[in-house]
Amino acid sequence: MPRTPISRFPYLRQDFAASLVVFLVALPLCVGVAVASGVPAELGLVTGIVGGIVTGLMRGSSLQVSGPAAGLTVLVFEAVEEFGLPALGAIVLVSGLLQILMGVLRLGRYFRAISVSVVEGMLAGIGLVLIAGQLYPALAAKAPDSGLAKIAGLPGALLDALGKAEAMTSFALGAGTVAVLVLWKHAPAKVRTVPGPLAAVGLATLAALALPQSVATVEVKGLLGSIQPPPMSAFGELAGLGALGTVVAFTLIASAESLFSAAAVDRLHDGPRTEYDKELVAQGAGNTLCGLLGALPMTAVIVRSAANVQAGARTKASRVMHGVWLLLFAALLPGVLGYIPIPALAGILIYSGAKLVPVRQLAALWREHRGEAVILAVTAVSIVAVSMFEGVLIGLALAVVKTAWEASHIRLEVVDKGAGPVDAHLSGNATFLRLPKILDSLEALPQDRPVRLDLSGLHHLDHACRTALENWAERHSAAGTEPVRMTAPVRSEARAEERAEVAAG
Repeated sequence: MPRTPISRFPYLRQDFAASLVVFLVALPLCVGVAVASGVPAELGLVTGIVGGIVTGLMRGSSLQVSGPAAGLTVLVFEAVEEFGLPALGAIVLVSGLLQILMGVLRLGRYFRAISVSVVEGMLAGIGLVLIAGQLYPALAAKAPDSGLAKIAGLPGALLDALGKAEAMTSFALGAGTVAVLVLWKHAPAKVRTVPGPLAAVGLATLAALALPQSVATVEVKGLLGSIQPPPMSAFGELAGLGALGTVVAFTLIASAESLFSAAAVDRLHDGPRTEYDKELVAQGAGNTLCGLLGALPMTAVIVRSAANVQAGARTKASRVMHGVWLLLFAALLPGVLGYIPIPALAGILIYSGAKLVPVRQLAALWREHRGEAVILAVTAVSIVAVSMFEGVLIGLALAVVKTAWEASHIRLEVVDKGAGPVDAHLSGNATFLRLPKILDSLEALPQDRPVRLDLSGLHHLDHACRTALENWAERHSAAGTEPVRMTAPVRSEARAEERAEVAAG
């Protein structure tokens, strides 16, 4: 008996319904991210199409959805400003190839070892720059280039807008978009069948058409007109240190965001778990194709992925179909984009940026793990003050220093019976980071009494500490007392015995 479509695809109905929901969520976000990145709106749709159809068909994570992400908006904008739009395709292409290589080398699992505080700090920094940067188009003004300049210039931009009707109309549309997104969860259940971002953009578009003041809208070039494969000369730009740093930043940030998103999506459903290395290959394949088409980079996006799961998706068919719907929209109805007001897209990204700043989590982290809270805050501030890549490097360096400091816990116990030798027992990890504390404690011991220093409780004794302890023992013995008796660490004794056995054999 021949198999029917229902028997071949038992979850077709659920996946079809979920794909429509994800399409309606992704459409305004794809356009908004592209406009905020300084590239044609259609390129955001191209990345969404590739993320749905190409990456969606590949193995890795079955239910997470890929496309242009707000988290890369700041980095893409900086890259386009510095190297130009043709070079963006080359950067994305090389980043995709690096992702494929990392997946083949099975490096995907190691992204789970990155400090969560650094990742959250990175997202918080992106969110702050995104909010500050999108307030300018909401005010019908041009945003400065640097993150600090964006924040510092906001009061002046607001004052300038107060006396201009068009600017205040634009700001009202942006603020109204944010208000709709915030309040949408309180709307009746039947109304909430329409995704919040689509409802917010739709209402803002209708309001813009009804208002007497003109408002800036999305420029439409057409799908084929926007696709510009990178010329060979664009790859020459990658020889510079700045471009190579951007490639590394794209690769690491896009990979980390995708794999962290996969872990979050796995907690939302009880289906197959993510295969991290295969997911990294899938993301790399998508970014390689996006680079060839001159489009935006892609990552897995938690907003679309969560919408996919919550809408009842059961297989990867839902995300593939969402890519098909984006393709049909871009091919058949591109003119609709020309009616979307820029301040409405700015409102969506301001709302998205605010969700990237973990205010509640930071307060809880400060109460429980202050060191992690400091790493998060320093990473975010560094991204705002310097740039994305340098900010992440600063956060990673701080996390390494904190881990090294915590790993070098050491304890000195002194037993002094008032007469006879003084017993000192060191336990823990003796590293150069704690050397000042160790020496201060030992030098405070009585100079006129013999000392027995027991190092058998040490798990680790680095060269700097060993040399410093030997020098201290010589100085103490030179004062006329008995030589310091030092018991070596257990591991050192074991190694000495092994060497003796080898020599005897």
